[in-house]
Amino acid sequence: MRDIRMALLDMNNNQVNQGFKNIREISEAFQKNSEENVSIKTFDVRHKNEMPNIEDFDIFISSGGPGNPHREGLEWEDRFANFLDHIFEYNQHHEDKKYLFLICHSFQLASIHWKLGNINKRKSYSFGVMPVHKTEEGEQEFLFKNLPDPFYAVDSRAFQFIEPDHERFEELGMKIVAIEKFRPHINLERAVMAVRFSEEIFGTQFHPEANPEGMIENLKDEKNKEAMIENFGMEKYLETVDRMNDEDKIILTQAQILPRFLDLAKKNILKQAEAMV
Repeated sequence: MRDIRMALLDMNNNQVNQGFKNIREISEAFQKNSEENVSIKTFDVRHKNEMPNIEDFDIFISSGGPGNPHREGLEWEDRFANFLDHIFEYNQHHEDKKYLFLICHSFQLASIHWKLGNINKRKSYSFGVMPVHKTEEGEQEFLFKNLPDPFYAVDSRAFQFIEPDHERFEELGMKIVAIEKFRPHINLERAVMAVRFSEEIFGTQFHPEANPEGMIENLKDEKNKEAMIENFGMEKYLETVDRMNDEDKIILTQAQILPRFLDLAKKNILKQAEAMV
């Protein structure tokens, strides 16, 4: 039986982070529920400049993290850019594919690297549980199959991806599958919230790994609480906290997107291994 090898890329730059804990928990649940032997290794990309060798792993999850996604001349940035290209190109020339999920900061880094649009600083920090809308392509997206439209996800970002370059998307065969809520009364571009970069590479601006406990933990941080009240007002803030445990909100999103990604990746890896025997 073929082993499944996972690499988790920690992009938190040595800051304590709820999201990475959730990614690890989802990965360990996948490991526990698999008949196959699943190994999980963590790489501290920004703080320790650690990077997985792509030949050694099958599935990669790259986390969110703090700070500016634009280049600041650090060594890890080059290594991460090479890692993105390496996986993208590897999959074009090999039968056995590599699967990559990019979250928030990692999603922004990839979108900048592949020159997909304008990734700029938001007027104010965004934090909260947001409705995310599927695009036409998103209606067909396997990872969103069991989610309503809109579905709800945890948003936590100082930067945003707006003004996508549609020609560039077409050239690279990439698709926008989710965008933020349409607000006709506000004259602002709607941010891109999820991209299907390739058959094997997927990314979200939001946090599909988030759960209510982590969210409530995050709200103990005054910055997050203030951002949420500033964005939504006190009434909405209290309503969000109240609805945190709703089965059809972030609990549903957490149960669907990453677990479906992992299950599909595993299925394809095993099918490919069989075909190569």
